[in-house]
Amino acid sequence: MPMNVETRETKKVLNHLPSEETVEKTLKRLQTFSGDHSVVVGLSGGVDSSLTAALLCKAGWYVEGLTLWLMKGKGSCCSDGLVDAAGICDQLGIKHHIVDSKEIFQKEIINNVLKGYEEGITPLPCSRCNKSVKFSEMLKWVKENKNIEKIATGHYARIRYSNESFNENDLPIDGIKRHKLLRGKDLNKDQSYFLYDLPQEILGKTIFPLGELTKEITRIEALKHSLKTAKKPESQDLCLAEHYGSMNAFIDKYLPQKKGEVVLKNGQIIGSHNGIQHFTIGQRKGLGIAWEVPLHVVEIDASLNRVIVAPREDSGKSECIVKDINWVSIEAPQEPIEVEVQIRYRSKAVKAKLIPIFDSNKENYCYKCNIHFEEDQFSITPGQAAVFYKGDYVLGGGLISKEY
Repeated sequence: MPMNVETRETKKVLNHLPSEETVEKTLKRLQTFSGDHSVVVGLSGGVDSSLTAALLCKAGWYVEGLTLWLMKGKGSCCSDGLVDAAGICDQLGIKHHIVDSKEIFQKEIINNVLKGYEEGITPLPCSRCNKSVKFSEMLKWVKENKNIEKIATGHYARIRYSNESFNENDLPIDGIKRHKLLRGKDLNKDQSYFLYDLPQEILGKTIFPLGELTKEITRIEALKHSLKTAKKPESQDLCLAEHYGSMNAFIDKYLPQKKGEVVLKNGQIIGSHNGIQHFTIGQRKGLGIAWEVPLHVVEIDASLNRVIVAPREDSGKSECIVKDINWVSIEAPQEPIEVEVQIRYRSKAVKAKLIPIFDSNKENYCYKCNIHFEEDQFSITPGQAAVFYKGDYVLGGGLISKEY
């Protein structure tokens, strides 16, 4: 049985927690969850997925652990993570399975990330990995090997399933028959931005037990359960950066340096660079240029191997095109709608008008849209996600295009 570990820090945090964010609420929701209470938990070897498994066990579920082996060596998605994940399963008394997913990770993530950098965009590997690798591979393995329908992960996000009631006024258009994705209650840890691309069939089979919790509560509960990973440091980087030491190290391993020009918007050459892959829109530091005012990257021209820079006051844009849209909590809109748009993981959602662009091959389906922001934005970056929100609801999202 888990030991009850209480420290001065634990008591201090518990005394300041809102009642709606208690673990009891999470446990009750899990205990009253409709359908069969059997689940496979994706375990990375970190504290979040560890507590996810522990809470499901405590709620009376039949639990097995599954770790996808994505890379060899250092990192939470690599060999290091496998050891800690196996240790947690041993501690909880549940089965642990390892699936070798290195080949699909290379194909779907590494190859596409490198292709993006070569084309002058800043790829977002996490959302693609969630859809094409992690969730898809887990469900595929469960379907082929287990008589279990549900998977769970340690993401800080929430799902409201299609059979649950909700206030229709919360959404701009119909979402009654859809599973809905919401922000995690801990806005500092909310990961819904990276989950916008999950289709309905995956959302309906997924559980996020930590969606109502804060990171502080997760740490405290992990200590109470004496989990081996309770004090494990949190990764602050993408798994590729963690594995290779930095994103620059990852890029340099695969892409050769190619010298090019750094220019102002009027074409004036003011410096040089060793590869467009080392730059991203909005970047100010690391340009290697002494100028009378601070300069920011405003465009990356892969065809000319150029990095275009400008002062901040000339860097903003009022609109962008978003493609490859996945509609989550609502049906695809037929008319313009008012939304809040988040264009980077750590940026705030800002007000904008979404204007649908319809696919001629799919009648009345919005596969692409034009986003008009109320105020100019300074980091509209092709390759990154633009995720559409209405309050806590994820309406949908897509990738920012190089089109203007």
